[in-house]
Amino acid sequence: MDDLRKIRTDVIGSLLRPSAWKEARVRFDQGTMDAEAFRRIEDDEIRKVVRLQEEIGLDVVTDGEMRRLNFQDSFGMSVEGFDAGRESLELHERRSEGASPLRRWDIPDLEAQGTPVSHRRPVRERLRLGRNVPLEEYRFVSRVAKKPAKVTLIGPDRIGQRFDHRASTAVYASVDAFMDDVVALEREMIGRLVDAGCRYVQIDAPGYTAYVDPPSLAAMRRRGEDPMDNFERSLKADARVIDGFPGVTFGIHLCRGNQRSMWHREGTYDAIAERLFSELPHDRFLLEYDSPRAGNFEPLRFVPKGKLVVLGLVSTKVPQLESVEDLARRIDEASKLVPLDHLAISPQCGFGSDVAGNLIGEDDQKRKLELVVQTARRVWG
Repeated sequence: MDDLRKIRTDVIGSLLRPSAWKEARVRFDQGTMDAEAFRRIEDDEIRKVVRLQEEIGLDVVTDGEMRRLNFQDSFGMSVEGFDAGRESLELHERRSEGASPLRRWDIPDLEAQGTPVSHRRPVRERLRLGRNVPLEEYRFVSRVAKKPAKVTLIGPDRIGQRFDHRASTAVYASVDAFMDDVVALEREMIGRLVDAGCRYVQIDAPGYTAYVDPPSLAAMRRRGEDPMDNFERSLKADARVIDGFPGVTFGIHLCRGNQRSMWHREGTYDAIAERLFSELPHDRFLLEYDSPRAGNFEPLRFVPKGKLVVLGLVSTKVPQLESVEDLARRIDEASKLVPLDHLAISPQCGFGSDVAGNLIGEDDQKRKLELVVQTARRVWG
């Protein structure tokens, strides 16, 4: 389909890292495999996941975020200026030791030394673009994919939430000044993606559900922040990031956290829905709707005409397979609020937002993606 705004099936971004990739990454982290050898293995695994998505019949594909240890590395690995450290596969897996599915994950070491955005880090100097990780990813995946390839980029809301302003005032006198630089850098990254031919950019915005989650709201207040000031600042920043790129489809993905089949926040969209849907100018809203924590579809009444809602109905956290009949019924329920031709379906989140991956197998992942396509064919033909 030429119009990427209207495609019926979507994939959030990350896929499980295969064992061959993990084994090679451990050797690379330990210094027993050089970068060139690791890159060859990584390239091969990306070719495989692209082929998997295309054979299943998805309308758009990603590289599985195979080159990242965490989905937020799209920005964290690209910019320089943060007081940050290096991370490894081992460190990421250690962070989620003892995980069990579908429970709240209270991030154990958010303030620890590590990559920015994945951790709350201060800055040493004004941010600048050192490399453009999403562009590097797109250049490769677009060469090996027959279907349109999309790129994911962590949005300014989460970047702002993971910025230690109190320890950075010598560089940025205000959070607004910091966010101005974030917006400028992300616009530069997107501009280069567009020049390279990318026509679908997904902004990952998992932090918006923090504004309906009581523990997250309390944490902001403890830091001396006004949550609604943060919310308003983020809405404006997200709008500025994507302004003025004609011919490009922009999606925005909202979820409640995804770490080793656990979640970070709970709360429905109701309290923020009117401003969220009316002030964010994105073409596609990719929304998590796989569990009662997401609430019902009533907030969708605020979605403006012409925008498309991607219902994240298929869980990536558990291996149990939903039924086509149940998914079709839920799409029908949503169509009472958003016209059926402005709906689509996807998994609720990534399968491997963090390199540790969710507690399901690669066969389960394949069946879940097949289910997305089967349901779309049932509903839309």
